[in-house]
Amino acid sequence: MKDLEKAKKRIFEILQIGNRPDTLSLIFDVLIVCVIILNIVVTFCQTFAQLNRYETLLHWIELVTIVIFTVEYLLRIWTAEYLYPQMGAVRAKLKFAVSFYGLVDLLTILPYFLPFFFPSGAVAFRMLRVVRILHLFRINAKYDAFHVITTVLKEKSNQLMSSICLVLIMMMASSLCMYSLEHEAQPEHFANAFSGIWWSVSTLLTVGYGDIYPVTVGGQIMAIVIAFLGVGMVAIPTGIISAGFVEYYTRIKNGTVTRLDADFVTLEITVGHSFDGLALEALSLPQGLYVAAVLRDREVLAPYEELELRVGDLLVLGSMSRKRIEANVEEMTLTKGHSWIGQQIGDLDISRRSYVIMLKRGNKNIPPREDIRIRENDTLLIYHR
Repeated sequence: MKDLEKAKKRIFEILQIGNRPDTLSLIFDVLIVCVIILNIVVTFCQTFAQLNRYETLLHWIELVTIVIFTVEYLLRIWTAEYLYPQMGAVRAKLKFAVSFYGLVDLLTILPYFLPFFFPSGAVAFRMLRVVRILHLFRINAKYDAFHVITTVLKEKSNQLMSSICLVLIMMMASSLCMYSLEHEAQPEHFANAFSGIWWSVSTLLTVGYGDIYPVTVGGQIMAIVIAFLGVGMVAIPTGIISAGFVEYYTRIKNGTVTRLDADFVTLEITVGHSFDGLALEALSLPQGLYVAAVLRDREVLAPYEELELRVGDLLVLGSMSRKRIEANVEEMTLTKGHSWIGQQIGDLDISRRSYVIMLKRGNKNIPPREDIRIRENDTLLIYHR
């Protein structure tokens, strides 16, 4: 039983985002990325009539990739309790099954197996194969690009929604104007106020298919005005997203400074640290603190729920308090003869405005409980308000 649990934990480590020293995990990452790309290529190739002669080969390649996806999905379900250690085994499995990546994994394999059980719905199930493209998010999960994009979109969601509402208002207004100007000349194209929506979309978004166009002088003048406005409408969300990327990377660059102050502190994950192997969503941080970034080797990783912490990672912790608190963190190593050696942390003679936030002992970071006795060569991190 103990050997089974050990093997289960090892499988979980291999399935997770690769850690450079873990060769098997890195090999699995490369393998699954290649399988994802191969599956997508086969899905596209199956739509070409010219490739019908290779139908059998494509079918077997698809079958092999689906089998690999199925095994991966079942193993992720089996080891989900290590991804969510704060939950029971059953709840952890259910949480992964309904998570974004769990649903993507499931929808990737379902279109292949459902026609065997429901032959009458084969056509509809073939349409679901497009969901396999979502499995490309697995590639992004191995890197930071996708999480940067989602972070920027979340941060700029209010501005983007405002620009989208402005575009919709312009579409409605232009459709109503063109109906008023073109209804008598083209009743078949502008039958009512909503029939010009297609023309509004193609003009405002600068597509301009030309299947519907104004023929009256007033309509043509209005079309010129709306076309110019359309250029501005498209530029607004583009500028918002571009500015968001610049702000994000500037913030990350500035946040990599390992300076200890009231706004940001850094925490290194050492051997034996309680955070080692945990996903970010499983961390129990003090109220008001959040993970601003994770520094791994020479990379800056955007924090996302399923990011698993490793030994050597450096957490940049930020405070959610809007009020700046003048404070500093002092690092003190206790050498031989220091008066604090042998005392419990709760008995230390320090200011009421100071307290120990971390105890470093060798390669371990120990949460500072009041009953822990201090030893020679221990290093204390003392927070001063």
